[in-house]
Amino acid sequence: MNIGDWTEQFQGTRALPRAVRDRLLKVAQIRTYRKGQEVFGPSNIPDSLLFLLEGTIRVSQSSENGRDIVLYRVDAGESCVLTTACMLAEEAYNAEGLAETDISVVVLPRPAFDALVADEAAFRNFVFAAYSRRLIDLLRVVDDVAFGRIDVRLAERLLSLVGGDREIAATHAQIASELGTAREVISRVLHDFQKRGYIAQSRGRIEIIDKPALRALADSD
Repeated sequence: MNIGDWTEQFQGTRALPRAVRDRLLKVAQIRTYRKGQEVFGPSNIPDSLLFLLEGTIRVSQSSENGRDIVLYRVDAGESCVLTTACMLAEEAYNAEGLAETDISVVVLPRPAFDALVADEAAFRNFVFAAYSRRLIDLLRVVDDVAFGRIDVRLAERLLSLVGGDREIAATHAQIASELGTAREVISRVLHDFQKRGYIAQSRGRIEIIDKPALRALADSD
């Protein structure tokens, strides 16, 4: 698969010296995954750094009782910090990455990664700046799950999912996974939203009736 100079598509790599970018182009490989395919999981010990060229990867973790929580998403133009962390620690993933869409990934093998980190300060700074940003995002997830009001968080998520449309195609279980809570909790709050006239529900679909009211709730915390 020939995609030309992929280093142009990432803010961090675009700022690297030309010589470093040429090294990346020489040693990196391109892989593709279909929607729904596992990109990585708990059975894998990563041996490469991943840069996402196209699409979205959903990174989630499952508890022993089967409940899922979405940790973050990797969008086009980003690297996967969990891959970086597990590769540096030489440990297996403790989460799963699924292709939410068809995706294209740049794969930088571990030996090339080690050499670039050791030799090139610009590349080293790029990798760890991305790592730091994502760690802050993960801490926000923990804070939301531990301390955030579920009605406020649900209102925020519904607004994010619906965008400029009126309907969302999602089950209660899927939304619960996004917010790191139980399906029963989401069902209860959605029922309350429906009683207030914020939404209407049918199987697998949620229609937003009063977007300003949801926005006011989302902004109330």
